[in-house]
Amino acid sequence: MLIGEFAQRTGLSQDTVRFYVRKGLLSPRSGARGGRNPYQIFSERDVSTALMIRFAQSLGMPLKEIADIASELLSDGLSAEREVEIIDTQVARLEQKAADLARLLGYLHAKRDWMMRGKPGDEPRFSADGLCLAPIATRTCETG
Repeated sequence: MLIGEFAQRTGLSQDTVRFYVRKGLLSPRSGARGGRNPYQIFSERDVSTALMIRFAQSLGMPLKEIADIASELLSDGLSAEREVEIIDTQVARLEQKAADLARLLGYLHAKRDWMMRGKPGDEPRFSADGLCLAPIATRTCETG
């Protein structure tokens, strides 16, 4: 399939597809047509790879890391130990993200509840440590 259809199938823009090709993340084969710039022909495997890249990015994996893993995979393959290492790294990132989201969600619930009660007392605020129930003028927080 040509780049237009490939972009549509993967939900990527054509510019993003070209960027991935330049970075070596996708390796379409070159077609006979197109003159000096032969058409790039993408396969179903390229579709699968592009979807995996998008998924990995959505989990917070940097594109450089994705490219390194893809390069490893193509050159030597991944050992079971390396696959476990990659998975463990992603699990740790997701657990941290989940903890951060839980803190933010707790703050938003506290702020909404405070507003629904007519804003009595001190406004809940979000600090580096999470939900803070102390007055904004003070520097100490009680986490809750």
